[in-house]
Amino acid sequence: MTTKKSLGLPSVKWIAIAAVAGVVAGAAAVYVKETGIGNGGGETASVECKLARDRIASVTPLMKGQVAAMVAAYEPRKLTAVSFNGPDGKPLTLDHFAGKTVLLNLWATWCVPCREEMPALNALEKEMGSDKFQVVPVNIDSGDDDKPKTFLAETGVDALQLYRDNTIAVFNSLKKEGLAMGLPVTLLIDDKGCLISAMNGPAAWDSADAKALIKGVVGS
Repeated sequence: MTTKKSLGLPSVKWIAIAAVAGVVAGAAAVYVKETGIGNGGGETASVECKLARDRIASVTPLMKGQVAAMVAAYEPRKLTAVSFNGPDGKPLTLDHFAGKTVLLNLWATWCVPCREEMPALNALEKEMGSDKFQVVPVNIDSGDDDKPKTFLAETGVDALQLYRDNTIAVFNSLKKEGLAMGLPVTLLIDDKGCLISAMNGPAAWDSADAKALIKGVVGS
């Protein structure tokens, strides 16, 4: 059996996908050169996250199939610098979701892979969303809310709330952490706010593999 590596370099495939999305959007500034995922120095491991190591070890075998690109965190930690606006426009941090396992997804309407995976994220939230788990998709389009709201309406995405950061600061924060190489980028964060794993590139989030991983982290 192949041992899954802790957060390291992104695959060539996902870098290519991100690059294509950037060209389509004319938003090359979002993309960065290859650096190790999870090797950023902006956050340090917290005492609260030491127990997450056992959880990471238990769910790493579930990072396979449709979620094989998900990579376990080398050092579980809280991402205290991550912030964005909630559906009401007020600023939020990950502390707002304390007590819930969170699938944090950064997306944009100009990112083709992002657009393609949104219905799957919507289906996952419909089936598994609860007081223990939530999909939190953060849109990073520039400008106002009109374009992302229109996209969600046109594609029938009705279970996901619209979280926003039109400054791209949330992406840059994750880039400094070595977690974001392009879009989409998805982080799995446990109920204590500790990073469990990260993925660059799209996934079938409504698949059996994805659901098994989420259940493993939630603990049900």
